Amino acid sequence: MAALTDLAGLEHFMFGDSPAMADELLALVLAGKKTATCWAASQGLKGSAPGARYVVQDGAGAPRAIIESVELVQRRFDEVDATFAAEEGEGDLSRAHWAAVHEDYFVREATYAPDMLLWCERFRLIEILGEGADQ
Repeated sequence: MAALTDLAGLEHFMFGDSPAMADELLALVLAGKKTATCWAASQGLKGSAPGARYVVQDGAGAPRAIIESVELVQRRFDEVDATFAAEEGEGDLSRAHWAAVHEDYFVREATYAPDMLLWCERFRLIEILGEGADQ
C-alpha cells in the first residue's frame, strides 16, 4: 500500500453522485470491470490528463484505489460507442444501458442534452488501498 503521504499530492474523488453509487462504481473498478468514465465537458477537465493518477474514494470518503488516466477524449453523448459504454462496466454493458443511466445522471446534474459534450476517460487500476489491501 502507498503511504498516506504519497496520496496527499493526488486528486481525490468519488464516482457518481451519492455514497451508494460511489461504492457501487468503486466495486466495479476494484473487480476490473470498470476501466472508463465520463463527465460533462462543461465541468472542465477536472485536472485530468493522460498519465495523471487519482485516488478513488468509497462512499464514506475513504481512499480505496489509485487509478491512472490512459486516454482522454471529448465526444458528444450521442457519439459514445458500444465499446466505451462496455468499458464503463455498468449493468449489461450495452450502449442502451449506458445511455439510460447516464441520461438519468446528467438530468440530475441539470447538464443533459442528447448532443452534450463529454470528457471520456479510460483508466487503469494501479493499486487497491484500504480494506483487504494491507489489513
